Amino acid sequence: MIGILVAEHIPLVRRGLVASLECEADLKVIADVDSGEDVVPAVLEHEPDAAVIDLDLPGVDGFTAALHLHENVPDCRVLLLSRQPNPGQVRRAFAVRALGFMSLDVGPEQLADGVRRIVAGRRAVDSELAVAALESAENPLTRRELDVLRLAAEGARSNEIADQLFLSVGTVRNHLSRIMCKTQARSRLDAVRIASNAGWL
Repeated sequence: MIGILVAEHIPLVRRGLVASLECEADLKVIADVDSGEDVVPAVLEHEPDAAVIDLDLPGVDGFTAALHLHENVPDCRVLLLSRQPNPGQVRRAFAVRALGFMSLDVGPEQLADGVRRIVAGRRAVDSELAVAALESAENPLTRRELDVLRLAAEGARSNEIADQLFLSVGTVRNHLSRIMCKTQARSRLDAVRIASNAGWL
């Protein structure tokens, strides 16, 4: 019997995931939580073989929860779920040592098979997403450009970015121009979207 923890903050979705997994004779949900902060304590208490974690958890998100889990309980395998999966998320999932990454739209059989695969130490990723992640471009942005873009993503204006990074406003504007050129973006918001989808932010 494979023991599973489910981490999902929307009660109806969480109940659906639990019910779907428990329809399988060899799977049993032994704990479920609604926040990223509760993942590691629940895994330490219940000792599941696998954790199925939603990326969009409030507070500590799925990526962070997966990383903390790998650092504290590496034997518990992780499968991340996304409402809007993209290649950048796949790359980030691998970076935090998750073995599985799937859309929340997958069928119950695919989810169950994914859990079995990660418990066996194999990857469980939609093939098209995996190929797209491998083919997606390497990050062309410098560390400083990423610092600028992260602050822009939070809604900071050029003068606020300059203050926080101890740069001149002109330097910040130059960085933003280069960022937009490198990402082929039409605006700051477009650059943030492109960089986020590619997993650079």
